[in-house]
Amino acid sequence: MGPDFELEQAARAQGHIRIAGVDEVGRGPLAGPVTAAAVVLDPACIPEGLNDSKKLTAKTRARLAEAIWACADVSIAHASVAEIEEHNILRASHLAMQRAVDGLAGGADYVLIDGNMVPRTLALPSAPIIKGDARSVSIAAASIVAKISRDAIMMDLAAQFPGYGWETNMGYGSKKHMSALSELGVTPHHRRLFKPIHNILYQG
Repeated sequence: MGPDFELEQAARAQGHIRIAGVDEVGRGPLAGPVTAAAVVLDPACIPEGLNDSKKLTAKTRARLAEAIWACADVSIAHASVAEIEEHNILRASHLAMQRAVDGLAGGADYVLIDGNMVPRTLALPSAPIIKGDARSVSIAAASIVAKISRDAIMMDLAAQFPGYGWETNMGYGSKKHMSALSELGVTPHHRRLFKPIHNILYQG
């Protein structure tokens, strides 16, 4: 069973009209930004087949992303490698989430957030939803557009910094990525405080 609209309906029953689902992608990679999306779905136009982006094929994700952009209020935001290093990855992901919510054209009056924490700067009524991308269609939609957006950034960076395999590993520490780090070294897009990068930079 996939995600449904029940959490959104419960918020609507409390009088909230614009319910945003928020998710982030890119907390684990060794390179690239962390990306968040906020999506307010139109209850009359919910694309069929929404699910956790990790459970979908690339082709299905692309099709659904197009459908989401066509009939929902969507906002995507990022926190840079410099911000990840300044704040830590958790705070940086929350910064990206806050920016995504702030970027919604029509705003939001209630926010469903994937995970077990609400960003401390978020002043709107909100609820953290563990495994939210498998429970809420709004969070699932956010997971899809966030992944598509971050993947595009990593493919662009892969063209500028060939050899690390970012076009397929999206900055995660795959075998090819780790081997390229040994051979080619660390780029400006690597997260220098993440242990594998830190060890390369400061070993001995």
